[in-house]
Amino acid sequence: MAEERRGSWFGFGFCGFGQALGSGRGRQVHSPEPLETPGPGADVCRVSASWSYTAIVTRGGQVQLSGAAGGAAGGCRDAWASEALLVVLRAGPAVGSRPELQAWAPGSALRGEPLWTHTLVSEAEREDAAGGEPQARALPLLPGARAYVSPRPPFYRPLAPELRARRLELGGEHALLLDEAGQVFSWGQGRHGQLGHGTLEAAPEPRLLEALQGLPMAEVAAGGWHSVCVSETGDIYVWGWNESGQLALPTRSLAEDGKTISREAGWPSEGDSDVRTVGSEDGAPAPFIAIQPFPALLDLPWGAEAAQASCGSRHTAVVTKTCT
Repeated sequence: MAEERRGSWFGFGFCGFGQALGSGRGRQVHSPEPLETPGPGADVCRVSASWSYTAIVTRGGQVQLSGAAGGAAGGCRDAWASEALLVVLRAGPAVGSRPELQAWAPGSALRGEPLWTHTLVSEAEREDAAGGEPQARALPLLPGARAYVSPRPPFYRPLAPELRARRLELGGEHALLLDEAGQVFSWGQGRHGQLGHGTLEAAPEPRLLEALQGLPMAEVAAGGWHSVCVSETGDIYVWGWNESGQLALPTRSLAEDGKTISREAGWPSEGDSDVRTVGSEDGAPAPFIAIQPFPALLDLPWGAEAAQASCGSRHTAVVTKTCT
């Protein structure tokens, strides 16, 4: 029987700090290039990219940093990179011991003592308490889905047990949570409409997105100041800041460059969002949307259905279910 071949990881874009392992420094990577593995035969299972560095985790428990932050450590199960903090989930020092969450300064090279540590409930204990098999969760959502880690103090933040989180994403100033029923909750700062509640007000605690009730979601993603979710049927909903066209809605910055995105139908009205105008090529006012404060359905070209979405600070990427 032929050995199964695992997928490969690729890096591209600005790599002035050498963020993509093996790319070198001070250059742009204009097309996807394979990431250099941390060692011979190393099997990469997780990549977490921040602006200036990348954390790469192998199935053997090795984490290696590449870019403005360097260093490596063993015994790791997951890692989450941000400019303020590097969070590492490490196995306990002995068989059967509890896993430990560690927060490091990115420039520490994973040497010395971490800034903060927290011992988690072991998977065996969690399985006994829940009466079933534990499910794997990706940072920043912690194993057991009862808390998450933040890049700002307090680093460990518990979640209300009734939320039953399946996925959690952190934006620049807000958080999105997808629960087991496919409902979406948001909280944090809302001055760019990124919470999706129809206002620009902050929400200190998780609040259900009423506009999406009755529409089960499969994925959520949080950008710097915008949000995206994918429904179980492959529809995409977007909301928040649209300054750079990250919502694929008409925006002034693109209109001024002559790149206004046209939509076949359904412009939001002035009462629905922060709609302004800018002169078009023929001199007539053209609408643009600076802030979309509640979820808007976005149609993909050729009727494609979405499978996953990911947000950068001011851009959005979508993977479709089939090739178009």
